[in-house]
Amino acid sequence: MEKKNLTFFIVSNDAEKSFKFTLPLAWVKAGLIILVVGILAMATASIDYLGLLVQTAENKRLKAENAQLIKQFQTVESQVAALEASLDRVKTFATKLKLITNVEGEDRSLKIAMGATPPPGKQVEEFDVPMDQRPPNEEIANQEVIEGEQVQIDEKKGELAADKGRDYETLIIRIEKGIKEAQLREQSVIDLWETLSERQSLLNSTPNIRPAKGWFTSKFGYRMSPFTGRAALHAGLDIAAAPGSPIYAPADGVVVFAGYDVGYGKMVTIDHGYGITTRYGHNAQLYVQVGQKVSRWDVIASVGNTGRSTGPHLHYEVRVNNVPRDPSVYILDE
Repeated sequence: MEKKNLTFFIVSNDAEKSFKFTLPLAWVKAGLIILVVGILAMATASIDYLGLLVQTAENKRLKAENAQLIKQFQTVESQVAALEASLDRVKTFATKLKLITNVEGEDRSLKIAMGATPPPGKQVEEFDVPMDQRPPNEEIANQEVIEGEQVQIDEKKGELAADKGRDYETLIIRIEKGIKEAQLREQSVIDLWETLSERQSLLNSTPNIRPAKGWFTSKFGYRMSPFTGRAALHAGLDIAAAPGSPIYAPADGVVVFAGYDVGYGKMVTIDHGYGITTRYGHNAQLYVQVGQKVSRWDVIASVGNTGRSTGPHLHYEVRVNNVPRDPSVYILDE
């Protein structure tokens, strides 16, 4: 079989110079195939390279965006942690507040109902003298107050943790969840502080410190009276202390009685508002007068042994709407 050849002539502008060469047809076909394959390979490689460049740029953009989202998520997480810490502090304060401002009653009047209440007809030990023979200052007017709503705090703890391995959509969902929870907790703090602000006046007027340094010798409740030998309600706390020891006002208020009483001896009565009054009996000296405004920790008298007393001590009473309550429940600094 005769082999086919292809002859190529190369002629220059100078007609005297020309070149001729002959190649087998099979070689030419093989060269063309190789050229086409090379061109296709280069085109494919170029397309892949361009795609790689585009993908690299997209990856860089997504990486930067992902880093920004992680940073935002960590910020949200820190805000939630700060709000939780604030809630814990506010809850602690609210717990103490509720102990001394417990609100109940059908007539929406303030009642801090703690301790025993004498049954109808029972004699209160400190009131052996009939009420109609006592100074008019003994009648303390009842004041109607607004019942504060009990503060409830959502104790649910949100668990948020930055996870760089999570995909974009998952991270977005977690961030949105964190933001919503932070907003809810922030609103809880705001609502709680608004409630506490409304009760601040009540808190300042609530007797929550020990009025004298000493030790309790007789607590609130029924006991055998050392004077009559009969069971009677001891309407307050007896705090033994050295004669002349200072007696402090346990809350803000106005002095409504400062003078001598047959049973209490030298006595001070302070009206703290909201139907709350306190009494201090058997004093040696009185340092306040009727109508004087006092603040918590002001010295109002000194410990003595006047009136119906068996030794130097302070007889301390807390009354709500003129009903004796256990003073020890109110004391927070024990």
